[in-house]
Amino acid sequence: MYQSDITQFINQLKEKKPTLEEEQRRGRALLWDKQPIDLDERQRQQQSRVQQTSWVYYQNF
Repeated sequence: MYQSDITQFINQLKEKKPTLEEEQRRGRALLWDKQPIDLDERQRQQQSRVQQTSWVYYQNF
């Protein structure tokens, strides 16, 4: 059965480092998989924000 060079490389890499796929899953979970958003908490956070002035470099003291 034919296997491309890339497929052979990936298979060799997985043989050398059997934990590779688990490490990739943990990395993805760390950076991309997020917890569901609590809508009530998000609404409270948005309501408690201080509005930014239209000209942020001028402070009216």
